[in-house]
Amino acid sequence: MTKLSVNINKIATLRNARGGNVPDLLQVAKDIQRFGAQGITIHPRPDERHIRYQDARDLKPIVYTEFNIEGNPQHNFIDLVLECKPEQVTLVPDAIGAITSSAGWDTVKNQSYLTEVIAEFKRNGIRTSIFVDPIAEMIEGAKKTGTDRIELYTEVYAHQYGLGNQKAIEPYTASALLCNELGLGINAGHDLSLDNIKFFKENIPGLLEVSIGHALISEALYLGLDNVINMYLNKLK
Repeated sequence: MTKLSVNINKIATLRNARGGNVPDLLQVAKDIQRFGAQGITIHPRPDERHIRYQDARDLKPIVYTEFNIEGNPQHNFIDLVLECKPEQVTLVPDAIGAITSSAGWDTVKNQSYLTEVIAEFKRNGIRTSIFVDPIAEMIEGAKKTGTDRIELYTEVYAHQYGLGNQKAIEPYTASALLCNELGLGINAGHDLSLDNIKFFKENIPGLLEVSIGHALISEALYLGLDNVINMYLNKLK
C-alpha cells in the first residue's frame, strides 16, 4: 500500500491568520495520525508564513508515524533538519517568496550541491528525497546525487487529468519504471486529490508515498478530516 503523508501547512496558515493557537497544529497532527495517515509533512519557508521553524521542533515528539520536512536546503533549513532528525527530508528548489512549489530540481546543474547536502543528511541517518519533474535526465541526475528517493512533481498530471487527458500519466509511468531500474524509491506530490489519486496510483509502479496537503484540507472542509483521510487510504490500496 502506498503511504499517505498529510501536509499540514494549511492548518498553520489558518492558525496564523488570527495570531493565536486555533486550530491547534499539534492536536491536528495527532488526530491525522489517529485517523490512519502514515505520515506528517511540513514545508517551512524562510518567511514562516505558515509552518514556523519552532513548529518543526514541537512536532518532533508528536509525530510517531513518519515525519517528513520539505524545503530548499539553505543553511537555516539544513540546521533545522539536523536538529529535528525527521525520518525523511524532501529537497524542493523553492524561490524565496514563491507562493507554492512550481518546478523540480535541475539535478544536472545542481548535482554537486545536492550531493554535498544529501551526504550530510545521510551521515545523520535521514532518508532524502529530491523533488523532480518526470524527465529521464533529471531522474538519472538524481540517482548520481546519492538520494534515496525522488518525489515526482505532479501538477501537470493533475491539471491535464482534470481536463480529461488521461495520457498525461505517461511520462510519470515512464519515470517510475526508470526509478525502479535505478533503484530509486518513488514519492509523489502537488495537486493530487481525491479525484485523481486512484488513477495515478494505479499507473505508478512502486509508488511508496504521496504527500498531500492543499487538496486534502480543502476537501476536509466539506467531508470532514477523518472521513477524507480514510477515503484517500482506500484509493491508495
